[in-house]
Amino acid sequence: MADGPHTIWDPDRGPSEAADRAAVPAVNAPYKHPAAGWGAAIAVSKFMVLKEHEPFIGTKAILKMNHQVHGFDCPGCAWPDATDGLLLDVCENGIKHVTWEMTHKRCTPEFFAQHTVTELATWSSYDLEDQGRLTEPMVYDPETDHYVPISWADAFEMTGKALRELSDPNEASFYTSGRLGNEATFLYQLMVREYGTNNLPDCSNMCHEASGRGLQASLGTGKGTCDLEDWDKADALFVMGINAASNAPRMLTALAKAYKRGAQVVHVNPLIEAGATKTIIPHDFVAMGTFHPTKTGTLNLQVRIGGDFALIRGMAKAVLEESATNEKALDHEFIERYTVGFDDYVREVEATTWADIQTQSGLSEAEIRKAARIYCDSDRSIISWCLGITQHEHGVETIREIVNLLLMRGNLGREGAGPSPVRGHSNVQGNRTCGIDNNPPAEFLDRLAKVCEIDVPRANGYDVVATIEAMQKGKLKFFMSMGGNFVQAAPDSAYTFEAFQKTDFTVIVSTKLNRSHVIHGKKALILPCLARTEHDHQRSGPQVISMENGMAVVHLSRGMKKPASPHLLSEPAILAGIAKAALPETKTPWEYYVEDYDRIRDTMSKVLDGFEDYNRRVRLGLGFRIRQPARELIFLTPSAKAEFSAATLPDTTNPPGVLTLATQRSQDQWNTTIYTNNDRYRGVKNLRTLIFMNSADMHDRGLKEFDEVDITSTARDGSKRSLYKYKVVPYDIPVGCAAGYMPEMNVLCAIGDYSTESDQPLMKSVKVTVTPSS
Repeated sequence: MADGPHTIWDPDRGPSEAADRAAVPAVNAPYKHPAAGWGAAIAVSKFMVLKEHEPFIGTKAILKMNHQVHGFDCPGCAWPDATDGLLLDVCENGIKHVTWEMTHKRCTPEFFAQHTVTELATWSSYDLEDQGRLTEPMVYDPETDHYVPISWADAFEMTGKALRELSDPNEASFYTSGRLGNEATFLYQLMVREYGTNNLPDCSNMCHEASGRGLQASLGTGKGTCDLEDWDKADALFVMGINAASNAPRMLTALAKAYKRGAQVVHVNPLIEAGATKTIIPHDFVAMGTFHPTKTGTLNLQVRIGGDFALIRGMAKAVLEESATNEKALDHEFIERYTVGFDDYVREVEATTWADIQTQSGLSEAEIRKAARIYCDSDRSIISWCLGITQHEHGVETIREIVNLLLMRGNLGREGAGPSPVRGHSNVQGNRTCGIDNNPPAEFLDRLAKVCEIDVPRANGYDVVATIEAMQKGKLKFFMSMGGNFVQAAPDSAYTFEAFQKTDFTVIVSTKLNRSHVIHGKKALILPCLARTEHDHQRSGPQVISMENGMAVVHLSRGMKKPASPHLLSEPAILAGIAKAALPETKTPWEYYVEDYDRIRDTMSKVLDGFEDYNRRVRLGLGFRIRQPARELIFLTPSAKAEFSAATLPDTTNPPGVLTLATQRSQDQWNTTIYTNNDRYRGVKNLRTLIFMNSADMHDRGLKEFDEVDITSTARDGSKRSLYKYKVVPYDIPVGCAAGYMPEMNVLCAIGDYSTESDQPLMKSVKVTVTPSS
């Protein structure tokens, strides 16, 4: 590997997220308050007033965010909007995210004139983003090591020329982070495919790829089958690998409502997170006024990291044993009529011993049987999951095992039941629906070619890992990103940074300065775009865009604010400008599309399944839900039925002295955007360069709280990567497990350590040793 046998990544040298290395003392004190509630309200107030100085704008945004008719869609998580007319369907992270975007600060050409890119590369990501909104296009000048202004016309021509001069379209790769609206998404993939490649990596390659592949294999759909009304009708909710209070805070409302109506809510996570205990919903004014919390769970199961498959296998084994004396334990009619492979699955479950299940899950047989009892006693059950399930070698098989358990009792195709993955980024599901896919279905390509009258490439393209490896090998010359912070979010930081800098040309479309601008290709452009909160006015008048939430509901989003700069363009306008420059013979009506986004939607309605009559249906009060065949018990699988899988129980144990490390976000963070060095819900303040460990594992290594440690990972190929002088924090986490923050710890995940099932980097399954710092 290019980074050698042992990569050392000391945050005190080079690109740093370690603002906590200042003299401010670290604090670790358990958080005993409810999730959300007054803690969130106070944090939001401090953020808007003290940090961003935007109390008025932030307050106005609260009243518009996720409003069903006249508002804009929160650019944070993909949790569905309330369907009952709620005017304050907001959360702490959403308000911070929007206020951070609506800041009065500006990152102007004068700023770039004052700082070389070499200098900016040493700044923390927080300091880069804190410069405010980008105001006009900038191009890198290698002679002065500065970004300098460039006109939009010249930027488009520069980009188009670079693409025209490539010897093969597959020497270019086009990434999106997930926040791109449906209309721009469709134009993006149309441009890329007309250009001649399927190199369309996206953030799903790092996050939920396993969900799509697992569900597709089992049910013939890459999406969950549940909607928000199902969550309100389930008798039992099993919430796996999710830190709801930080990653999808509006989910707390559904969990609290479920508890109040007597549903069982089982949380499965190596860490007992604040959202799994109790909450005060901010829009519940009585509860806020009386400081009255509601529980959000009835049972917490602390699996070992990666032990979720074993838990579900154990629950299935208990259900099968129950069926010997209780004919209602299994839904025999459903299994016979709608599924295949059940007998093979039964044999595999029966061959799996309780001893192995306990070892691999880290739970006792009694704990697993308790969860199975809840499942058997519930007529309608939903199983929900997030990255704690997907970012493992066996992520796809774990999701298929989840589906197996649901199928056993007919928990599919009826209200209050089914699989329900929690997508972590607004419109990431819409991106995939609208064509961002490096491995697109042939049926989609056929319709795209026919409707848009273009020749489409048929070979699979690069995903995220393949893109980075192609950069490193010199096979990839051009990289474009629509949003996001690619180099910061990707695994194996040193390897990724080096690969990115080998690329001939990088084009980053974004709203704020980030690491992907200062770790760049030999040529580089920064193209600033409108934010989702801003007015988008084109030739035909004001425009609206649409999003798909994590439960397949498509709805409109209307910006409310004057753009941060008169020089900003919308994402569709930027894509049209590049497309016309890169494709001089194009017959696609790019300008016609940009003049009126309804025209884009008219074309989309002819290409995309479920988008028929798009313009009318999306303007209905709550938008529309894309039809899900599996929800109607129509399975687009080879057998035309739901397919049981019969995978062998994976081994998640480690050799002596080795811990399994999971990377995660802090409470005061959204993806790679870090608001402070605090993690309120985990009780940590003024510290991010840390590792959470079980006190027994600390004792075995002679460690005490805040001792400095060195963390070394060993990759599959034997290469090692190290972080130095991190502080150890004792935490309630299973023995043999550890946790720490991304993106700081991304360096520990080797580029070659990705799942053979999903191609996802193993960000929650890093094998590490921890020793006192030398």
